[in-house]
Amino acid sequence: MFQKIIVPIDLEEESSWHKVLPVAVDYCRHAGAELHVMTVVPDQLLKMTVVAQLISEDYEQRLMEDARERLANLIEANVSDEVNVRQAVRRGSVYKEIIRYVRDVGGDLIIMAAHKPEISDYLLGPNAAQVVRHADCSVWTIRE
Repeated sequence: MFQKIIVPIDLEEESSWHKVLPVAVDYCRHAGAELHVMTVVPDQLLKMTVVAQLISEDYEQRLMEDARERLANLIEANVSDEVNVRQAVRRGSVYKEIIRYVRDVGGDLIIMAAHKPEISDYLLGPNAAQVVRHADCSVWTIRE
């Protein structure tokens, strides 16, 4: 049985959690597993020199605080009190931060949404595909 379930979500995309989270919550409730719901604030925008010069110094901090608050609200509304849940917000490359977080907490299963590939995905690779390819643990993808 899996004991630490990681559910990475995109706060901007309901499709990243609306099917996945109920499955993960149900599994954790029955198995007594710990649920980790995480999100990653992508840093591509913050790395752009022109954009970096235009935003205030505390922009990144406010962005992270907003993500923490939104994630907490999503968890409160969708995760049963019967489940031991932790939340995390990371900043950086989405798939790399998911992999890093799983390693940091000793996660043994990632449950995440996967959409049908679009033409751009074949060139760049969606985050789900990168996580499946690079994770040290099992990955359960749930199709949209």
